[in-house]
Amino acid sequence: MTCANEQPLAGRVAVVTGASRRIGRHTALGLAGAGADVVVHAHTAADEIRSVAEEVRALGRRSMFHLADLTDEAAVEGLRAAVEAEFGRADILVNNAAIRSQCTFLDMSLAEWRKITAITVDAVFLTCRAFLPMMIAAGGGTIVNLGGLTGHSGASGRAHVCAGKAGVVGLTKALAIEFADRGITVNCVAPGKIGGERSATSGTSPISADAIPLGREGEIEEAAFMVCCMCMPKARFMTGQTVHVNGGLYLP
Repeated sequence: MTCANEQPLAGRVAVVTGASRRIGRHTALGLAGAGADVVVHAHTAADEIRSVAEEVRALGRRSMFHLADLTDEAAVEGLRAAVEAEFGRADILVNNAAIRSQCTFLDMSLAEWRKITAITVDAVFLTCRAFLPMMIAAGGGTIVNLGGLTGHSGASGRAHVCAGKAGVVGLTKALAIEFADRGITVNCVAPGKIGGERSATSGTSPISADAIPLGREGEIEEAAFMVCCMCMPKARFMTGQTVHVNGGLYLP
């Protein structure tokens, strides 16, 4: 991520949602390695997120963990208040929290639709709205939202996921324009088929590794690396963009 002894994010505070595992965990550790103090969030995975906070501290950075349902407005405000009380600022927000499921469209209930889109896009709205004032007060900041390949390519049985991730791209562009003059960049990383252990709710991936031009699944660290890159000071001229990490499977 950086040259030896280089810590370009020293003095910055990063908030990473959905940080108990996979891309969120590796992003938190990557930002800590670059010098940031890191707030790690999970919904209910208390043991896992506590462990990630300890890993951040082992890298010599300050850290705290916070459990919250990001689809609940009051809970998001609680997260913001906890960050302000502990660190007094938030310079970086990584919106990684998400859940996925599979359901054919005609069998999909409104409750199922809302369950997925609430965490996929509503939570991004709530966290951005909560932390943007802190970034404005600090004179600038960075938001990186996690999108997804199927939000661009579509996928059978994942209409709710596709719609939510496409909404994240639109929100990213809108916020990038609206807050550019406040020194805030807003970008999106859209991972493709990333290997490693998947959650039980993810279902079967609709993508075969054989279909990927590079001939393999992506590694978790590769997706997290791109998220961290967008948080670096040298990425300050990039905003409103969606960067795909998919081995050539989808070429916008």
